[in-house]
Amino acid sequence: MDTAKSFKPKTILLWEKIAEHPEALRIIAMFPSAKIQIIKNQRLPAGLNITASKALLKSKRTLMIGQTTSFIGRFDGNLGSNLHCCPYHKLVPLSNGCPYYCTYCYLAFVYRKYSPFIKININYETMFKQIRKASSQTKTRIHFNMGEMLDSLALDHISNLTTILVPFFSGFSKAYLMLLTKSYNIDNLLTVEPNNHVVVSWSLNPREIISQYEPGTSSLTDRIEAASKCQQHGYRIRFRMDPGILYKNWKQGYADLIQKALTATSPENITLGMLRLMPGHFKLIQKAYPNKAATLLNHKFVKGASDHKLRYSQEQRIEFYSFLIDTIRSFDKNIFISLCRETSEIWHNFNNLCQFEKCNCVTW
Repeated sequence: MDTAKSFKPKTILLWEKIAEHPEALRIIAMFPSAKIQIIKNQRLPAGLNITASKALLKSKRTLMIGQTTSFIGRFDGNLGSNLHCCPYHKLVPLSNGCPYYCTYCYLAFVYRKYSPFIKININYETMFKQIRKASSQTKTRIHFNMGEMLDSLALDHISNLTTILVPFFSGFSKAYLMLLTKSYNIDNLLTVEPNNHVVVSWSLNPREIISQYEPGTSSLTDRIEAASKCQQHGYRIRFRMDPGILYKNWKQGYADLIQKALTATSPENITLGMLRLMPGHFKLIQKAYPNKAATLLNHKFVKGASDHKLRYSQEQRIEFYSFLIDTIRSFDKNIFISLCRETSEIWHNFNNLCQFEKCNCVTW
């Protein structure tokens, strides 16, 4: 069950410089039972002396309302000698994670105890100015990915960002907004007029994986239904089957997923990826989610990629991608398929089956 709309922070950290801002007051009014703590800076709250694993769990119910000087970060696509990705811009109006408890989430490792809160940056005019500036400085298409550092829709009923961002991007000729989610939280999307410059993508996994490793997120059925409703409303939709996770009956699970998704919708792209974790992330999730981590990490992961993350073996990844691609093609011969952050050795095996430049985070 998607718990996003029932999200209730226990604590709201309110930056003192915006304590009277109308948007801050509007958000605070939504949570009358939350403890409000006025803070002098937007960093780690003073006196927080807990482990990284406990900070991770605490952060899921701590909301910070503040501002940022930088809503946009450019990712150049370079991840080292044997790993490359299409370049794009990260758009981060919210940061530090989301209210879901995905065991494998890399943001949990990135932020850990240093930023144990979900942050909403409410100086939206600065965001709009930075988007306009970045767009004016390029002659080619520019992609703003709002799914890299957050779930794009999980807290949209609180921020209402899509109600202003979707119309905003309709005014550009070469700028595009990419949304990525595990949520059914689409009410705002369905109240505004869609346009070709906004793409909505759902992260999909089999029911067994969602139940085991993605607590609090919407079900597979609900994600597909949300995608169908958005497509019927006029949005461009995509799917991202990432991170792929192996388990006893994974072929049956992923075949069922693909059958359900492609009989209910017609996505323009499916991007495939497999589980990848930093070595330090292993230790963190073992402490934060001991039972779930035990089954998730019950594999012989290998090194070899220039991003230093641990992955399934090359043979396992080839088998996984081959099966998913064959299954997808049995339903749709023409859909674009791409791989997410894979090595050149893996790409070599699928050169004629996948399109590098047709991945989830960019448009064409």
